[in-house]
Parts: sequence; C-alpha cells; structure tokens
Amino acid sequence: MEKQHPVYTLKNECNDCYKCVRGCHVKSIRIQSGSASVINEKCIGCGHCVTICPAGAKKVRSDIDVVKALFLTGKKVYVSLAPSWAGIYNISKEKMTAVLKKLGFAGVSETALGAQEVSIQTAKILNDAEKGLFISSACPVIDDYVRMYESNFSKCITPIASPALTHCGLLKDMLGDDIKVVFIGPCVAKKNEADKHPDLMSAALTFDELNYWIKEEFIDIENIETDDSCHFIPENSYEGALYPLEGGMNETIKRVGIDKNDVTFISVSSLEGFDKALQNLNPEKIENKIFLEALACTGGCINGPCVSSDKSRIMITSDIYANTQFRDTVPKEPRKVVPVEYTPIPVEKIEYSIDQITKALRKISKHSEEDELNCAGCGYASCREFVNALITGDAEPSQCVSYMRKIAVRKAAAMLRCMPSAVVIVDANLEIVEANDAFEHMFLSEEMYEVFASRQNGLTGACIDRIVTFPELFKSALDTGKDIHQEHYAIGDKVFDISIFTIEDNELVGAVISDVTKSEMDRSKIAQKAREVITKNIATVQEIASLLGEHMVETELLLNSIAEGYDSGSKEDNK
Repeated sequence: MEKQHPVYTLKNECNDCYKCVRGCHVKSIRIQSGSASVINEKCIGCGHCVTICPAGAKKVRSDIDVVKALFLTGKKVYVSLAPSWAGIYNISKEKMTAVLKKLGFAGVSETALGAQEVSIQTAKILNDAEKGLFISSACPVIDDYVRMYESNFSKCITPIASPALTHCGLLKDMLGDDIKVVFIGPCVAKKNEADKHPDLMSAALTFDELNYWIKEEFIDIENIETDDSCHFIPENSYEGALYPLEGGMNETIKRVGIDKNDVTFISVSSLEGFDKALQNLNPEKIENKIFLEALACTGGCINGPCVSSDKSRIMITSDIYANTQFRDTVPKEPRKVVPVEYTPIPVEKIEYSIDQITKALRKISKHSEEDELNCAGCGYASCREFVNALITGDAEPSQCVSYMRKIAVRKAAAMLRCMPSAVVIVDANLEIVEANDAFEHMFLSEEMYEVFASRQNGLTGACIDRIVTFPELFKSALDTGKDIHQEHYAIGDKVFDISIFTIEDNELVGAVISDVTKSEMDRSKIAQKAREVITKNIATVQEIASLLGEHMVETELLLNSIAEGYDSGSKEDNK
C-alpha cells in the first residue's frame, strides 16, 4: 500500500481561507470545492502550511505506529536525535536518553555526529575544487526544491547525503547492518528522506510526535531515573551540534580547515532568501569557489515546523551554543561518506496560449489590464499566475476576491432592483449607504428626485432625515440593536408597513418599507360593503320574522276557532 504523504489536509476542518496557498512557496496546494489539498508530486515537505493554517486543518503524518511496529520485529531500534534538541528540551543528555529508552529504543545517538562527517567531506570537496557554486545537501527541503524547481542547479548540490542519512549509515557500520534507525527532530521533510531511503532511515518522527508519545506513556521527563547506560552512543558530538543554526555548517567546515582560504562562505535561510540568492545567477560563469549553506526554515532548523517549544529562539540558540563542545583538532578524513547523486526531477510547467489565458481571465471578469489587480488575495502573486492554476485545475474562480465581490454586488443589486418594496440601508451617522429604485419613487418628490439624480452617488451619503419623516426609527434600531416592525404606520394620506433590522450592531441597519395604502383602502371598502350587506340582511330577516309572526297569529286564531267548534259539537251530541 502506498504511504500517505507527510503533509495532508483534514477536509472537514478546512475553512477555505486560502492562507496555505498564499504561504506555499511552490504552490503545491489544490483548491477543489472550496477545500485545500496537498499536491503530493509538487510538495517539497517544508511544512510551512502546517504552521500557518489557522484552522489546524493541515496535519503531519504520524509515524509512531510505524516505530512501534519496528519494536515488534525484534530488531534493535536506535535514535538519531537532531542537534536542535539541546535548545528545545530543558533536560540533560542522561534524562533524554532515559526517556527514549523508556519508550523502547535500544540506544540514542546524536545526528550531529553525521553532520561532522558531512563537514569533513565537504571541506575535502571544496579543497579539491578549482571553482564553482556548491550548495549544501544538509536540508532535504532545499535538495528537493533545487531538483524540482531550480533543476539547472542540481549539479551544484554537494554529492553527499544529509547529516541524518550519513549518521544512519555510520550507526549501521558501528552497530550492525541489521539495526533500525529512527530520526527524531523538528523537520517534516525527514519523513520524505525516510520514505526514499528505508535502507538507512527506517522512520522519522517530529518533536511534536515525541512529546505526544511521552504524554501517552505518562513519562515524567523531569523526574525520570537515570543509570550508567543513559548516555549518547558511541560518543557525544562536538561542533556538528551547530548545524541547526543559520551559519552553523559554515562554521564547522571552517574548523575542519580550507587549504587556500579561497572559498566564499554564504548562508541563507528561507526559501525566499534562497530564491533571491540564485536569481540571475549562472553557475557556469562563476570563476571562484562559493559555498552556499542553504536551509529552508528562517533562522535554521530551530524554526522548523515541528519544533514544539515555547522558548524564545534567542534562548534556544544560546542553549545550543552552551551545550556545544569544540575539538582542538578536527580529522581531515571522514569516517563515513554516503554518496548521493541529486538528479533533476523538474516539475512540469505547462505554458498556455494567450487565447486560453484570455478566456480564463474573462471567467473572473478580467476584461482588460486595468481589471487585473494582482492583489494576491487568491493566494497567487498575479492574476495571470492564478488563471494558469485555474486552467490546470488547481484553483477555483471563487478564490478571486474581486470577482466574488462583483458577483455579490450584482446579485444584491438585482435583488434590490426587482423588489417591489422600498429598501434602504443606513449607517451609524444616519446616512444612506444603499437604496433601491422603489425607495426613491416612494419617498422622493419630483424636485428631490432631480436633485439627487444629478449627484454622482445619487442617494448614497444623503441623510435619511432629509428623505423620510421617521428617522427616529432608524436611530432607535442603531442604538438598541433590536429590530423594529411598525404596521399601518400613517404618514399623511398614506399607510406603510416598516421593518427595520440590524446588519451590523450599532453600525448598519436596513429597512424594508411597503406602501399598504391601497390594500388598506380596499380593506376599508370591503368592510363598508360587508356592513351594508349585514344591515340589509338584518332588515330582511326582521321583515321575514315579522311576516312569519303575522301568519302564525292568523293560523293560531283559525285553528283555535275550529277546535272550539269541534268541542261544542261533541257536547251537544252527548246530550
């Protein structure tokens, strides 16, 4: 099964802010359905997107379970501990070793030992060279960046492995080829190194992962007990401990010694600084020897994405220097060299035609050069760069802030224009921010309409009390923040329904006003008709009742006389 990339996105956590796009130096972020994802084949593993993501949606792959699985193989697993540990953790070497052994490691060694071997070999390369540009191979982010994005400088990278890989090889030479080595440090890109060189580095953990694992195992690092076995193997490091600091590698190389002192040493930290250093540079035309110590993180590895420390960088730097020992003499020959050829693997850059670019620009309402704001709100430096990503499928039109604003304004304007009711928006100064045509027709006289029609901004900026007779309703809504609804609000011979609502507390309110005069008059007429009908019906009912009453009396008299006649007849018969 293919391994997960070291950096990935939790899609449900992504808030489509595009900050990762803006911050990614190589634009290895794809936006789809408003969610950001890492383009693995373009990513150089710097981890910058992880540190700047405000939602915490960018994550670093955890390899703790991979290391635990190594323990189960029965092989001895050793730690290659990055030299920045001395500035980040406020504990002794003995306690750090005890903690890592408690987790299950067979022993702990400092990556700085590998750094020292790299410095010795680099000094040899520089002494043997006649001229040229030499770029350090210590930072895996820089290595991949050069190979992928500045591939014409690939041959300038010193052809030796990084300090971490060199240290892994050194440990295998000393302790046996069947051991496993796990790097622990502040770097995300070391996971890429482990994936590419599993024969040397079995896995890479960050300091964040180490801290999580320590908490998971309930280890008290301050009070952990130590014994005679708690020490770094095979020995403590020396000047190689300066590697995580900007200029640290240059200093160690100088301590090894340069035969003719004819090398110009330059240190650059940050991808932006590295880019500027290479700008307009042709390595073929360099007539002297230049060594460029290049680190991707500003200030060096102590500012790595997974440093996991609240200490100030000044104190981290100070503590690293305080814990570094220097040898009186440095060997001229390295104990271990791991040769590496840094072959170019350029990322394909597709060039689109003018017609394709023009068509894509039109999709985001860029019809002329004046429309191309190059505001970088989308995450790209220019509109042209953005539409290239659009065509490629790595970006979406919704990333363009000005385009989305135009769409929103058009939609709002269309809705306002088509609404039969009057709509007006008023600010804290009781000045009109927006009003539709229905509002103008409802409240402006012909003279006022002509006055405001001649103004460039129309009603915008006009005081609401100049237009309507009920400004106190707007003021009340602004002061209280409560919505106001007035039904059958009479103004002269007209009747209005008024709804005022808060848009921004104490800053902006809107109103929807309907003229209900006609409907009220219609209702009044209906009520009057109903009353007439009722009156007429009542008269009719009364008349019917009256007639019914007269007929009932006559009928009753007739029936009574007949009954009396029958009674008298019966009495005579009985006689």
